[in-house]
Amino acid sequence: MKYNLLGKSDLRISEIGFGCMSLKGSDAENAALVARAADLGINYFDTADLYDHGRNEETLGKALKDKRKDVVIATKVGNQWRPDGSGWDWNPTKEYILAAVEDSLRRLGTDYIDLYQLHGGTIDDPIDEAVAAFELLKLQGKIRYYGISSIRPNVIHAWLQRSHLTSVMMQYSLLDRRPEEICLPLLQEYNVGVLARGTVAKGLLTGKTPEEFLNYNILDVAMAAKHVAGLSGSERLPSQTAVRFVLQQPAITSAVVGIRTLEQLEEAAGTTNTPPLKDSEMDFLRQAVRINLYDQHR
Repeated sequence: MKYNLLGKSDLRISEIGFGCMSLKGSDAENAALVARAADLGINYFDTADLYDHGRNEETLGKALKDKRKDVVIATKVGNQWRPDGSGWDWNPTKEYILAAVEDSLRRLGTDYIDLYQLHGGTIDDPIDEAVAAFELLKLQGKIRYYGISSIRPNVIHAWLQRSHLTSVMMQYSLLDRRPEEICLPLLQEYNVGVLARGTVAKGLLTGKTPEEFLNYNILDVAMAAKHVAGLSGSERLPSQTAVRFVLQQPAITSAVVGIRTLEQLEEAAGTTNTPPLKDSEMDFLRQAVRINLYDQHR
């Protein structure tokens, strides 16, 4: 497994991260999957207080109880469940962040979080207030670093100007190259780590029946999947080709892959052992479909 420094932090994380939202088994089943991930060299585990009403944090905490010093735990805050459980509301206030972290620490069974991320965001948020909350939590030792999970260029730019941001998580794949125009060059310039999610585009790049995706029609999606399949074979599975495309973008620190089964885990972790895509192969993939751009939040 290859490891990369996350931005300006001292967190050295695996280039394949474990997206824990997909964990759906019992605590014992999840622990076995997480243990195998650690055996394969994955040390970055990403969850959120939103997932499964906090139970995702709980099951991950149990799975990593004996591995705490060897792993990087990331979780997220900002989506507040309503008391009746009917849904959640966006709450990026300082008061809420300072309260929510205590619940996440308890559920994770740890006294510190390596990376605490704002789980979304708009340009109208009280950004300075949220930053103050994160900075206070750093001083208290409850978190080591903080980041945001956002695809919005105007939000990312505002946070870069007003905080000591360590990372940004964003959707990025062959079928969503919007970050290439503004966000990836900007984050690379600021030395902020990029955590890529959605690298196989809901499985559409790996053989799932084509359907519309973002501004791409079914034929576009099928063409992209065909190009991915064309560069896959005995040395590299389609999912690994899709993830390779993402990892070979210089701004990307880690591809955070949603993992639910042992087969998915072995495929994802095995990407690091596959041959890199040649420049000609990268160009072949880029030519599969027209590049898409952000038409909002610029």
